Amino acid sequence: MAEQSPHVLDPAGHDRRTEDASLRARGPLARVDVLGEEAWAVTDPELLRSLLLDERVSKDPHRHWDRFPNGTADWPLNLWVAVENMFTAYGAEHRRLRLLIAPAFAARNIAALEPDVERFTRELLDDLATARPGEAVDLRERFAAPLPIRVITHLMGLPAHLLPDFRRAVNGVFATNVTAATAAANTRDLYATLDALIALKQDRPGDDLTTRLLQARAPEGQGHRLTLQEVRDTLLLVISAGYETTVNLIDQALVALLGHPEHLAAARSGALPWGDVVEETLRWQAPVPLLPMRFATTDIPVADGTVIRKGQAILAAYSAANRHPALHGPDADRFDPTRPDKTHLSFGHGVHLCLGATLARLEATTALRMLTARFPELSLAVPADALVPLPSFLTNGHVNLPALVGPEATA
Repeated sequence: MAEQSPHVLDPAGHDRRTEDASLRARGPLARVDVLGEEAWAVTDPELLRSLLLDERVSKDPHRHWDRFPNGTADWPLNLWVAVENMFTAYGAEHRRLRLLIAPAFAARNIAALEPDVERFTRELLDDLATARPGEAVDLRERFAAPLPIRVITHLMGLPAHLLPDFRRAVNGVFATNVTAATAAANTRDLYATLDALIALKQDRPGDDLTTRLLQARAPEGQGHRLTLQEVRDTLLLVISAGYETTVNLIDQALVALLGHPEHLAAARSGALPWGDVVEETLRWQAPVPLLPMRFATTDIPVADGTVIRKGQAILAAYSAANRHPALHGPDADRFDPTRPDKTHLSFGHGVHLCLGATLARLEATTALRMLTARFPELSLAVPADALVPLPSFLTNGHVNLPALVGPEATA
């Protein structure tokens, strides 16, 4: 890599805004240390968009990372690159997997989920309504987190008795301040939960995503369908992409709106579309700030004369790119859902664009609309700057979100 010494990423993600600014100050590409593995963090939005479209950039470490597998066996983020699903597939293999999985996330199927999303939201609001006057409730624990969990487990057909193990294991996937041994133990727990779900659906198929994936599976090495390992890892991808990111989106949108009452009032009145609030939140607070990893299949020269060498890793710095002054001017750090251009890369770009983006938007707009209509005096119970960020550079939310819901709206 270049002579520049690597910026060591903060494993606990204490100050996302400052770290993003530091990465941008190093230029379009910043050499970084990702828990002991080096990579190029791409912070310039145009360069990042270009690399995400570049066929010389792969997500398959087996074929294209010069550090994998021997050099990363004890790396805490090994699960993020070792899985066998669309997330790490490249070329024809990626197209095969996406074609098998994409129908479940087609627009008509997501639209059909809207009544369920509204029902789940209403049930959670009924629970919030039981809070005593003046009692602070944790909106992340009691609202932002359980809604995506209910939606994704409904989609997967996960039975209630597996839910606690499921949620605990998924939370561990995004932890970056843990040891390699803890990460490995969490991976084992997560696969145990997935295997229990798969065994259940093999015995009792249902009208759910897990059953459809199993029915698309062929024996190892035969045909162009899903292997059992691909089923396991595709479920892992659906869980990770469909749960944590949406939790953070709802979490950060609530913090933004409660800190900007003029925008909240405009959204509640209909003057500001809820979709605009969601898009600006995605731009302003990327739910996944940094996404590991991509790999150069050959030497890739970039505009400033730097060369990403064959086999080197590339880290998509979504949050730094979303707030880049070249994209959004000098006020890029400001939350403003009325800004005409809310362009962001939070759902990726190109062939790996997130399949669950439409569902995440549906959940977030529904949650914000129904919550603020039911509780018009909703407020944070602590100053926004007192909220504690999650201890990770892979996820961008808060440990908890204490709030006062206030009285319910009168008819």
